[in-house]
Parts: sequence; structure tokens; C-alpha cells
Amino acid sequence: MPERDVSSPPSNGDSGALSALPSPTARIVAFASIIAGGVAGAVIGHALVDVQCAGDCTTGRGLGILIGALSSAGGMSVVAVLGLRAIGEWRQLGDRPATAPTRRGS
Repeated sequence: MPERDVSSPPSNGDSGALSALPSPTARIVAFASIIAGGVAGAVIGHALVDVQCAGDCTTGRGLGILIGALSSAGGMSVVAVLGLRAIGEWRQLGDRPATAPTRRGS
């Protein structure tokens, strides 16, 4: 069976082109999880500064919110990318044709 060139689109109506692009639903869920992680980090950053500071701490609260949001969203984006890659690998494994198992030594 000749190998198919995956760098160009299929020419004979073959719609089995390989794609590493996750489904739109998976991308929306990943984006929403990054936003939720950022919001949670902002709340945690605000609470940490609020507990430690007395008086007018607007700069401290702002920095706590910013640093908490950015660090949490950054960490959650790593998790989301790894999850999207795993989904792509699972889909690729599911698209492979099944091969008959071979027995050795018989």
C-alpha cells in the first residue's frame, strides 16, 4: 500500500486527512478552564494580600490580583495544552486500522 502524502490535501475525495487540531468543543472547554483558573488565582491573590495588609493596600491588592491571575492562568494553560494533545493522540490511535495480532514462535 503506497504511503499518502499528508502535506497536500487529498486529491481523490479521501477525507481522511490527518489533523492535529482539536475539536471546537475541546478548545472552548480549554479556554474556559484557563479563564476559570485565572479568576480563581485572582481571588486567591486578593485574599492573601487582604489577610496580610492593614489600611490602604490598593497597590498590594492590585499586584496580588495580577500575579495570582497570571500565574494561575499560565499554569492552567499548560494543563489545557497537555489535555488537548492527549485528546489528539487518542483520536489518532482510534483512527488507525485494526491489525491482526501475530503470534511468535508458532
